[in-house]
Amino acid sequence: MDTDRELEPGSCDTMVALGGATSNNQTIFAKNSDRPGNECQPLLLRERRDHLQGGETNCQFVSFPEVGATYRHVGSQPYWCWGYEHGFNEHQVVIGNEALGSKLDSAIEGRLIGMELLRLGLERGRTAAEATEVMTDLISQHGQGKFDNDADVRTYDNGYIIADPKEAYVLETAGHEWAVKNVEGAIGISNVYSVQNDATRLSSGAESVARSHGWVESEEFNFADAYSRSERQKSSGAMRRGRSCALLGQRTGEIDAKTMMAILSDHSNGENPGEEFRESIGSPPSICVHTNEDGTGGNTAASLVADLCDDGFRLPVYWCSMYSPCLGVFLPVFVEGRVPEILSVGSGEQDEESPWWLFHKLTRLARERPEERIPIVREKWKFLQEQLFGSAYVVAREGMDLVRGGSASEAGSMLSDYMAENVTSMLDDLRMVLTEIEGKPEKVSMPV
Repeated sequence: MDTDRELEPGSCDTMVALGGATSNNQTIFAKNSDRPGNECQPLLLRERRDHLQGGETNCQFVSFPEVGATYRHVGSQPYWCWGYEHGFNEHQVVIGNEALGSKLDSAIEGRLIGMELLRLGLERGRTAAEATEVMTDLISQHGQGKFDNDADVRTYDNGYIIADPKEAYVLETAGHEWAVKNVEGAIGISNVYSVQNDATRLSSGAESVARSHGWVESEEFNFADAYSRSERQKSSGAMRRGRSCALLGQRTGEIDAKTMMAILSDHSNGENPGEEFRESIGSPPSICVHTNEDGTGGNTAASLVADLCDDGFRLPVYWCSMYSPCLGVFLPVFVEGRVPEILSVGSGEQDEESPWWLFHKLTRLARERPEERIPIVREKWKFLQEQLFGSAYVVAREGMDLVRGGSASEAGSMLSDYMAENVTSMLDDLRMVLTEIEGKPEKVSMPV
């Protein structure tokens, strides 16, 4: 039995602010992927591919016909999984998922894993609407959610935000059933059903299946009330969703990438959802998740802030962070370039060459002596993060100018060099701060 997956936390948080709610009038998406504390989650680029007719897509438990082409995309991938926790593609479609718990019993037959559905949406969707349709069609045909398996894979129902520069959708699921809601303004989702009687689309069996089980007590159908297994008002997911929605609501019209990074790094337990950002690591539940002091439990494994662009002024900027966002740095990533391969290094074994495992080590060391070490770590990243903010949007404009001028290849090379330089700087700083704090007594023990 895979102990890490048994300890998988019931947490993740995804949010989106459409152009009317942001300071730059562009859609901004954000996601924290919270997973078992030692489950490596590298970042991978997959090229656009054309496929021969008659081919198959082989997921872990389900296979079905391949499509003619799959789009270039970047995904944050738990090392053992075919799918992703979050990702983005060449058409500015960005998706993040949440674990949900429905009342449905565990199925006997194999189904799609929620992270696989996310990857399929990125591979096959040119817009958020198209990706949503791809995913709902596959859910109806093949199902997802909790099912028995011999591979020790923990399965569950799923919720998603699926966004592009123009619009966004919330998709929530229960077995073969699903509900879709159009997003307005800014919204957050978590490990709690949130699509109620405001769905814009429902699967054909969503209401009839719920009524057949006796889960609907009124004439009006409420998807969340019908399928949610847990209490929806005071659960961990409800507290974190209340916190993210409150922070977004307070800042409507002023939300930017830095706002989203601050939300992803927040440690409020949600009891006072409108309080100011809380930087100090406290008691759960919080949007930025940390393991227990002994290293057990879950941790935020990777984070994404996607600053999309609808007016052609610049390329979209995808800010990616590994392990705890409150103790790390967000790197600007461009899908138009070659993402440095070193970011894809990592498996279930501790690896000093893996950026993910190095950030894992940094967090563990910092939390051993938090009052002394956390300020050192945060000060180290503050300077680099400001440098990256100062350069990323300039590079994004230059890249778009090259693409618009017919020099996409030159743009790709320029962006690749820029990302490689940033990763080199990040790794130099990372090893420097590790040396600084690791050279002091009480080295951390690294469980794997």
